[in-house]
Amino acid sequence: MSIICGFPLLECVYCIACARWAWKRCLYTAGHDSETWGVAAAEEFEPVPRLCRYILAVYEDDLRCPLWEPPGGYGINPDWLILKRTYDDTHPQAPPYLLYLDHDHADIVLAIRGLNLANQKDYAVLLDNKLGQRKFDGGYVHNGLLKAAGVVLDAEYDTLKNLLEQYPNYTLTFTGHSLGSGIAALLAVVVVQNRHRLGNIDRKRIRCYSIAPARCMSLNLAVRYADIINSVDDFLPRTATPLEDIFKSVFCLPCLLCLRCIKDTFTSEEKKIKDPRRLYAPGRLYHIVERKPFRCGRFPPVVKTAVPVDGRFEHIVLSCNAISDHAIIWIEREAKRALDLMLEKDPLMEIPTEQKMERQQSLAKEHGEEHAAALKRAVKLSVPHAFLPSQYGTFHDSEGAFYVGESSTKHTPGVTWDDLIESLFEKDESGHVVFKKPHSIV
Repeated sequence: MSIICGFPLLECVYCIACARWAWKRCLYTAGHDSETWGVAAAEEFEPVPRLCRYILAVYEDDLRCPLWEPPGGYGINPDWLILKRTYDDTHPQAPPYLLYLDHDHADIVLAIRGLNLANQKDYAVLLDNKLGQRKFDGGYVHNGLLKAAGVVLDAEYDTLKNLLEQYPNYTLTFTGHSLGSGIAALLAVVVVQNRHRLGNIDRKRIRCYSIAPARCMSLNLAVRYADIINSVDDFLPRTATPLEDIFKSVFCLPCLLCLRCIKDTFTSEEKKIKDPRRLYAPGRLYHIVERKPFRCGRFPPVVKTAVPVDGRFEHIVLSCNAISDHAIIWIEREAKRALDLMLEKDPLMEIPTEQKMERQQSLAKEHGEEHAAALKRAVKLSVPHAFLPSQYGTFHDSEGAFYVGESSTKHTPGVTWDDLIESLFEKDESGHVVFKKPHSIV
């Protein structure tokens, strides 16, 4: 009896919690999150592998002699490159990026590379964040990523405005991988709020594709901007532990994992949703499912898509392939393979232009209805700062398409361009532009 009583109760609870967490994680697969989602159409997923190629082009020293030969014949055309910025150009307050004029797809593309493990400035951008540090548009965003977005937009504002005026029928697409994907998502949000500064560009012309994004915005913002932001899943959007904590705990990672397992086990999803400071992957989610439980190897990929509110990638999936799957070259390869399978199974892709337009309008209507349902779901779940659709925009029926957003002639009050730049930057005694000390943008 004395031995039993002497055994610490706290250790028993700790062991049970760890065992339960390990059991749940070992049985949990990535497909569980998306098993109720719909299958993505080829038309909506088509830009993903192509934009991955543009992100890869940021890594190239000479685009006319690329290190990676573009498969499928959709590589970048060096003659259409508008500009290419390196760390020397960004000083380096943001990752390298390029601006590309894609005439084949009537698209103006700004592509941002991912984290450079050899560059400490990229870590500075990633680690510049504390829970609830930066308020933005009624929610919370990653402080360092917002700063980097301000650097890029402030540098390329005139160029983007001139291109949009010169090509009024072209879309404006922001894309990035890993660290760059979070910057691209916040770029899209800032541009949407300041469309009048870019010639009053229609909201429907703005897009963002975040490839393996870091969690960068609160749940209300992630759902609200799902009509323009698309995210491709891997392990990084599932990493609930703040990335800055992971990097800071390199020498005590087991301690962090033990604390995380206990917290995940005893924290309900309802409580997670009610935390307004918690960051999520932005926008509409695309999940490339290529592995199945208790089966080895990869299988023909299937792309699932949805705008989820609850169950939004809250679980980390244990996988020995997590790091390799995160590489942009591998995501591009699997996305291209998935798209090829979609095209093989869809004989209707080679249809007349008029029918193709009707099909695209029908897809836009389905996405709009799904987005509206997600917004209502967020309000029903009492997600902090979640608004009904009529409070942040309107529902329009235009040429048979149903979409969510403001009208093209009405500017919704929010975080203005001038407020953003003024809040992020100031001049030091020598006249150089530097970042201000962190504070909130309301």
